[in-house]
Amino acid sequence: MALQLTDEERAMHDGAYGPAVAKAMRILVTLGEIFGAERLVPVASAQISGVSYQTIGPAGLEFVEGFADEGARVTVPAFLNPCGMDLRRWREMGVPPSFAELQLRIIAAYERMGVTITATCTPYLAGIVPAPGEHLAWAESSAVSYANSVLGARTNRESGISALAAAICGRTPDWGLHREENRVAALVVEVTASLRDSTDFGVLGVHVGRLARGRVPAFTGIPAATPEQLKALGAAMAASGAVALYFVEGVTPEWRLVSEPERLTVTGAALERVRQALHQADEPELIALGCPHCSLSELQEVAELVQKGLKGRRLWVCTSRAVAGQPAAAAAIAAIEAAGGQVLCDTCMVVAPLAEMGIRRTATNSGKAAIYLPSLGRQVVTFGSTGEILTWSENP
Repeated sequence: MALQLTDEERAMHDGAYGPAVAKAMRILVTLGEIFGAERLVPVASAQISGVSYQTIGPAGLEFVEGFADEGARVTVPAFLNPCGMDLRRWREMGVPPSFAELQLRIIAAYERMGVTITATCTPYLAGIVPAPGEHLAWAESSAVSYANSVLGARTNRESGISALAAAICGRTPDWGLHREENRVAALVVEVTASLRDSTDFGVLGVHVGRLARGRVPAFTGIPAATPEQLKALGAAMAASGAVALYFVEGVTPEWRLVSEPERLTVTGAALERVRQALHQADEPELIALGCPHCSLSELQEVAELVQKGLKGRRLWVCTSRAVAGQPAAAAAIAAIEAAGGQVLCDTCMVVAPLAEMGIRRTATNSGKAAIYLPSLGRQVVTFGSTGEILTWSENP
């Protein structure tokens, strides 16, 4: 093997720790050799995607259950991405029982392996906050972006398979964004557009992600940004351009440029064109917020906006159980549900079986969701800010 293994790692590879560990280590070694890694690095945690039956299907279910049946157990803290339904309220969502049965089998397999059923794309809002420089094996694209860019941790965008293998072995190949020399921006983006809210940051992310073409972008002209706005920016760039790391001058902890980066300017007119292209139609059947999962402040914003009621339109507000369980969230959740909305955990509109539930037109404030919903969810998208799409809901 070109990859240099420690004695313990070689023992894992050769079966001394059992067949599941050997299979997981073989996955990591193969990936390391493909990407030219010279070693494996220990990881502090793993965040595993490939959880919704909607996205992994029968082959994914067979793979996960196969690992569990072989006795696999995670050896580092490991957490789950959203699944295809609220695990407690799936009947209220309208999820078909046949889908729920298969989804629950996936969750049970991960539980048998010792994975914590966080079922969220925002583990950093659920108390899982890695330290700067800490190596991770995270898989969800927006979580990867936030961990790298905002928290200064180090992770590549793992697949669900490689993240599970890393969780079992406690290691991941040392390549890509684990290495300092690769955490450098080759594209400098000067933003002259006015960014009013998280939706504007998402539109910027959609636009720049398409232009980045795998490069790390560095933003100037953004004097300040909230965690929610950075979350939206990174999620959209990950969806539109597989961007896993970005810098914002004076805001994020890192700022490194190649000697002669490409430079471009993003104007308000350019973002308006992107916004218009994301908006496909009015008259949504479902308004879906929380991609990535809502923070406490976002729940509170929605609660304030829905006080006039939803006038018959369905509203999903997706968040994690950790956020929903905070005492400060109780009043906001009560207000949203009193207005006719549902605050859902464990899931989001991107990985839920919308078409199978009879939903064809969905409104979202998320650049990431606007990218994924037409393909993954077979949806026609209504796109706008939180206030805009909730206003539309009042005029069915």
